[in-house]
This record gives sequence, structure tokens and C-alpha cells, in this order.
Amino acid sequence: MKSRVAVLVFVALLVGSLPAGVGALEPARTADSGATSGLEGGPSESLVSAGTSAESVAATADSADVLHRTTVLRHRPAEPDLFEAETTFTVPDPVTKLEIQLQKDAIVESATGFERTDERTYEWTESTDTPTIRYTMPADRRGDATRGVGTARDGYTFVDTGNWGVVQVPDVSISLRRTQPVGIEKSVRVDGSGATGGDIAFFGEVAEYQRDVDGETVRLVVPDATNLRESPEAVLAALTDASSRLDVGMRSDEVFVVAVPSDVDWGPRGIKYGRSDAWVVDDATLDEPNPVWLHEYVHVRQDFSHSDADTAAEVEWLVEAQADYYAGLLALETGRTDFGDFSGLLERGERSRYADGVLIDRSTWNDPDTHYARGALVYGELDRRLRLATDGDRTLEDIFRSLNAHEGEITEADFLRLLEEAGGTDVRSAAERYTRTESIPEMWSRSQHRAAFEQAVADFEYGLESESIDVAGQQWPVWKSSKTGEAGGESGNVIAVPAGESVSVPVAVDNVGDREGTYDATLQVDGRVVDHEQGRLAPGAGTSHRLSWTPSKPGEYTVRIGSERLTAVVRSAASVTVSDFRLSSETIDPGESVTATATIDSADDRPAAAVIEFRTADGVVAERPVALRPGESKTVEAALQFDEAGRYQIAVGERTATVRVGGGPAAAPDGVPGFGVSAALAALVLAVSGVLLAHRR
Repeated sequence: MKSRVAVLVFVALLVGSLPAGVGALEPARTADSGATSGLEGGPSESLVSAGTSAESVAATADSADVLHRTTVLRHRPAEPDLFEAETTFTVPDPVTKLEIQLQKDAIVESATGFERTDERTYEWTESTDTPTIRYTMPADRRGDATRGVGTARDGYTFVDTGNWGVVQVPDVSISLRRTQPVGIEKSVRVDGSGATGGDIAFFGEVAEYQRDVDGETVRLVVPDATNLRESPEAVLAALTDASSRLDVGMRSDEVFVVAVPSDVDWGPRGIKYGRSDAWVVDDATLDEPNPVWLHEYVHVRQDFSHSDADTAAEVEWLVEAQADYYAGLLALETGRTDFGDFSGLLERGERSRYADGVLIDRSTWNDPDTHYARGALVYGELDRRLRLATDGDRTLEDIFRSLNAHEGEITEADFLRLLEEAGGTDVRSAAERYTRTESIPEMWSRSQHRAAFEQAVADFEYGLESESIDVAGQQWPVWKSSKTGEAGGESGNVIAVPAGESVSVPVAVDNVGDREGTYDATLQVDGRVVDHEQGRLAPGAGTSHRLSWTPSKPGEYTVRIGSERLTAVVRSAASVTVSDFRLSSETIDPGESVTATATIDSADDRPAAAVIEFRTADGVVAERPVALRPGESKTVEAALQFDEAGRYQIAVGERTATVRVGGGPAAAPDGVPGFGVSAALAALVLAVSGVLLAHRR
């Protein structure tokens, strides 16, 4: 029996010394087609990346668990129909295969460290850890733009005049195989004059203005070629007012808006493209019934407007209906317009050219603007009815927030269910009538508006109840970062979290208003609501909840509770090293325990986090999560007990130590009964053969 245990220990240590995940990579599916990756040698993980997408994280260039993609854009004034993109990848050690697919119409000019495998597909040759590909893209776009909102009309959506240009940042699809979790960091910059938010780029001389509100930074870019009708200060004030008033979740770290010259054959007067980038014509004003500046900002706050796959066909009307309605309502509520302007905006939906349109069936729309005009009127009427049905306690902003938090495709059933849960069957019935039939509501009067929209409502404040954040079931250290770059971000609270472990955040809720009402406590990560709790509180009352999130990939994430935020740096096991491993005793009696102590160091200049595993022949026998500041060391301990006499090896990382249980002299590994040299060699052959077979499979 002892000899069998010894063999198992030796084989386990051989396998344990291999890189994590070898022979055990899980299959993943591409984000666009759902098919497994075509990389040879086994299953892989496939990710689609574009600009500052939902997968984006921020990290420094020496991270061992993050794949960095840096794109540099260059203007070509002599060839205004094209612009240049150069993308460089910094590949971490866990990545064993990397394949990229360029966007349609890309023309490759050079590639280093990549070889072409298909028309637009290139594979990493592993000859360099920083492969680069340089290519050109068409600058001019007309009509609908992929991932763009507000592009229904003919005319330019992106254009380069030679003197200046506003273009889409190219997409690059990434497929990779890795031996442990790997995050993706994406950054974009313009080489020369210009600016970018990661999804839209402007070429030319610009001036930049910015303002922060509730943890969101609004960047306004004003090119020298424009003649801005409103002052930059007025535009920023309008956008930050909208940011603080719209309580709908989905708040990005940064909103990038660029003014473009209006003397171009534009299709729309503004467009939101990608996650949080937009452009608006320079002659747009803030006192219009439907200010374009606010319309595009509302799109930025719609998590379900990024892709056609996010919204079912029967509720696509919501995307533009919300943008028109809230742009008009925000302008009214901030005094930039009056009720007559607001009423005129919604009354468009009563016109005869929209009469035969059924909102859930685009094929019935005789006018392509049906979802703007009729949709905004219907949306506003449902908002009014919901406010009246709940005495102002619930509005369509609450439904908006729930749609933003929804996982998967949004359907009509989701929208109707949320309406009924918030306002009852009458509100749902009104929604069914106005969206499923040709029935059109009438615009309400000024007095009806006051009755519904000017009621006293509960006022809630949300924040961190304390700094006792739990990770993996343990109280977790939170520290202050006051230096840009220490955690890849700016000053504020920072936590380092092991990938795959649950993060539990204490959230405090206080009713600071004068009436009882329903609160919605949310935990947002990179703008998405990942957990929420709802309840009711009387005036002056408070409560608390624990909201949770489990990060799957390394990277840097912004975690928000109300207006408070902290930076979560998610790391893999590669972020730490084991510099020392000791046992409290080399000999113990059966049934006694020995204390195993490991010294853990951070592996790079970023915060580190990992779950430290203590392994024996029986597998993982103890786990200790640990978080480290850059350059910090900590010790972790585990008390391990062995009931039978024998010699046992314990491993942490690549370090091992041996304890002898029971009396008798210590023996070398090949002196253990039944485990001579020949048996050890046989175990080695079996272990390596098994790993190679699993790798081939």
C-alpha cells in the first residue's frame, strides 16, 4: 500500500510541475458564429475585440496574464479614401496560439511575426512576442454602419476630406489558445494630430475639453475645422446634466464625443458608434426639441444598442424611441426647451404617414422614421401611465435599467414582463395595444404632464457600506492608489482579485427623500449591471445588501456602486511566484498536523492575486487566496494532517517539501519500499505519455 502511495505522489508532482491547463483546455466559441476555433492542436478560446468593447481592460505592458493589442492610426492626406492602421500584439507566455482576422476591405501592407492563412486571417508564427500587422482601410462610409446607431438615412456616416477625417476604428477578431486565463487589453491612438475614444477617430488639429460626473468622464473634441454653434462649456454642461439625471445603469468610464463640420453630405446629424463614442454636427444646438447632443448620449447609455444580436426584431423600435424621448425630456427638464417644444416632438407620431405602422413589425413601416416619431410618442405615453399607476414611484427609467442589466437578447416578452411587474396589467395592456396594433396614443396636455411628471418621488443614495469587501469568502484588503499607473488607473480604492473567485461588495442604501419608495441597488462592472437588489424604504430609513460578481478573465475593471467606484485588478496564478516553502517539522506522528508555510511574491509591477494551492498525492488539500501590492511579499500557511505512516511530498507552485509520518529513518525517494529506480522511470514514462496523449487529443 505504501509503495502505491509513493508512486501516486511522484506522478502527481510530475504532472503538477507542468504549466497549468496543459492537456485540459476547455473549448470556447467565437462571438460571431458560435463555432469552435479552427486553430490546430485542440480546443481554444475565441474572443472578438473591437476598440473599447465590453471585453476591454486596462493594464501595463508587462502583465503575464494579459494580451495587449495596441493600434496606431495614421492619416493619409494624399490618399483621403484610405487611412492606415498598425496593430501590435504583446503576447504573454500562457498564449500558445494566436490567430487574427481583419475586417472586410482591409489591405495588408506588411506583417511581422504573422503569416497569412486565409484571405483576411493571419496566424502568429511565434518568432516574436510582439507581432505587428500594418494595413489600410477605406475612410468613407455611407448608409448603415456596423455597430452604429442613428444611421438610417443616406449620406456619409464617416468621411475623409484630405484636410480632416472622421473614421471607424477597425475591428480585429482574435482567436487564441492559452494554458491559463488571459485577459485582453486594447488601446488606440492617433499618430499625429487628432483624437480617438477607441471606436471613432478624428484626423486633424483639435482642442479637447472634458468634465467628470459620477465617475464618468465626458471628453468633447472640437476640431479646428469646425464652427461650433454652442460653446464647449454649454455642450459639456448638457451632457453631464444628462449623465447625472439618467439613472439607467450602463455608465462608461469615458464618453468620447467629437464635433464634425456640418458642410458635408452627412446622412444623420449624429451617430453613436461602438461602446461610448459619438460624433455630432457642429451646427447642432441645445435648444432644439430633440437635441442631437443628448440623443447620441442616450444611445451611449443603452447597453443593448451595441449589436443587432442584443435586441430582438420586435423591440428594435426601443433603441431610437428612447433616444428621441429622453433627449426631448432632458431638454425640457433642464430648461433648455419648453413644454410646447416637447409636445411638438412627440406629436410627430400622430401624423398620417405613421398611421399604418405597427412598431413590432418593421415591414409595416411606410416611413423609415416610424421608430423615431411614433416610437417616441408610444414610449412617452407608457412612461406617463407607469408614473400615474405607481404614484411616481416607478418610471420607464427603471425598465431601461433592467433592460441594460438583462443577460442575452432582449425580447418583447422581457419588455412586457418588466412593465407589468412595475406598473400592473393595465400598463402592460397599453403597451400591447400601442406596439402590436395601429392604435396611436394622443399627446397629453400640460396639466396631464404636471400630474404625472411633477410628483414628489423618493430620493435614494447608494454607496459602499464599508471597505470590508469579501473575496473567495474572506475579508479582502483594499488599498488607496494615488499614483496613475500603479494599478493601471487613477487614484481611488484598488483591490487585486484572483480570476474565477467571487467578489462580494457591501452596499448601503439610504432614503434621503420625503416619501416612501422603491430603491434599486446595483453593482456595475465596466458599465454593466452584474447584480442588483430591489426593495422599499420609508423616508430617513436605510438598509444594506451584499452584491456579488465573479470575474472570469484577468484585466482591470471599474466597479461602481452609486457614484462611488473602485478599481478591481483581476489576475491569474502567473501574477505571483513562490520564493520559499517550508514545513514546521520534517517528522510527525500519524494523526498529527504539520504547518506548511509558503512565501508569495508579486511577479510584476502590478497588483497581484491568486489562490495558492497546497498539493499532495491526493490533489489540492488546501487553498489560500492572497492579494499583493506591486513588489510586496506575504506568507500563507496551511495545517496538513496525515493519518498513515509514510513519506509525503507537499507542493506549492514549483516548490516541494517532504514530511515523514511515523518512526524509522528517513529514506530517499528511490529507497521507499516498492519504488526503486525502475519503478520511478516507469512512472515518469507513464506520466509523460499521458500528458502527450491528452495534448494531442
